[in-house]
Amino acid sequence: MRSKIFMSLLSLVCLGVTAMAQENPFLGKWDITGVGQHSNYVYWLEVKEEDGKLTGSFLNRSGSVLPLAEIKIEGGELVFSPTLPRAGMPKPTHHAKVEEGRLLGMMTVGDQEVPWIGVRPPRWGDFNANKRYKLGTPVALFDGKTMEMWDVQHKDRPSGWIVVDGVMTNEAKANNLVTRHRFQDFKIQCEYKIEEHSNSGVYLRGRYELQVLDDAGKPPDIHSHMALYSRVKPVVNAGLPAGQWQTMEATIVGNRLTVTLNGKKVHDNIVIDGVTGGALDSNEGEPGPIMIQGDHGKVSFRKVVVTPILNAR
Repeated sequence: MRSKIFMSLLSLVCLGVTAMAQENPFLGKWDITGVGQHSNYVYWLEVKEEDGKLTGSFLNRSGSVLPLAEIKIEGGELVFSPTLPRAGMPKPTHHAKVEEGRLLGMMTVGDQEVPWIGVRPPRWGDFNANKRYKLGTPVALFDGKTMEMWDVQHKDRPSGWIVVDGVMTNEAKANNLVTRHRFQDFKIQCEYKIEEHSNSGVYLRGRYELQVLDDAGKPPDIHSHMALYSRVKPVVNAGLPAGQWQTMEATIVGNRLTVTLNGKKVHDNIVIDGVTGGALDSNEGEPGPIMIQGDHGKVSFRKVVVTPILNAR
């Protein structure tokens, strides 16, 4: 009898915790975009409740997804700070509230204010990046002669890219390349080589960076060559030494991703939890371009081909 009473009480406690979680409208993931003149500000937030304590992770436009330094609910608002105060520096603080299913927020740091709006990510279906889907016509984004398939991210800056001997290559600290085409579900194949100590990235839909890095022989981590940047490390570092041509193939369907590098599978139908640093936007349910990072270091591409996947949704 005591055992039954205990189990009943435990069930009630569990139901109470679940109800409390459901009553907290801030819990979960949010795709965030700045408002007005700050519309190019892309953030990502996840709020959790663990052992009765509020925790969170945040992507502050660029860089990595990191745990929040401070997070609380105060006066019906979610209040959080990505970092603790630094000596002589103002602390960035976000205040947000939920209205009609959207998270309306304001980031304040010193005298600067950035209004933003957060929405829920798509409700992804049961996708599988290893499934054999019907493929469309391949789109060659580089023909070895011109770069007419590409635009640049920053319109007020020079490209910094040229084509030499059938290869498109950049000056260090060049612009980022963005395709004129947009893609939803697809397979992408690239051939590239990295200069010594260099760093680049291939962004799928302009939102999810696959890191390109000169780190051959090092243990894999969330910033390694072909990591889904700051989110998922490759199962093996399959990168070759600087100066050698490398081959990458990635398949993205919905929020699922499979990647091979130099013939080795480094991601196997992994879940994409959200955008990565430097994303062009946070509209995760929409098609997006391919972006190649040119502002970190020197890299050369001789092949970029995207093959659309048909009828995956």
